[in-house]
Amino acid sequence: MNSAKSHWVPEIMYEESNELGLSSHIPFIPVPASEEMPPLLYIFESRETGETEPGSNGEELPVTEMDLHQYADMAILKSKLDTTTYDLVRVALGLEPMSTALTKGSEISKKIINNINN
Repeated sequence: MNSAKSHWVPEIMYEESNELGLSSHIPFIPVPASEEMPPLLYIFESRETGETEPGSNGEELPVTEMDLHQYADMAILKSKLDTTTYDLVRVALGLEPMSTALTKGSEISKKIINNINN
């Protein structure tokens, strides 16, 4: 990454298919060659409260609450945390411990290979 302070702001995007609309529910961030993916993303959740307030022209506008969330790069956490702590983070996020996930992933890969070979 460039040593000078960058003013690049990550933009979250979704891929669209011409015929069917959204082709993936997993967003992506296009990262310029001179930048790096941020290790942490801050995203505001915006939720309407069900209440309204008058706008500048007297119209009723919905009141929204903003709640700040933080999303960390799991690869960085995996490289910096010991296995036990990393598994605690995974379980807290609703994921399985790494050893369980690896075993299940290996079983799925074997089934795919068997289906291809047969």
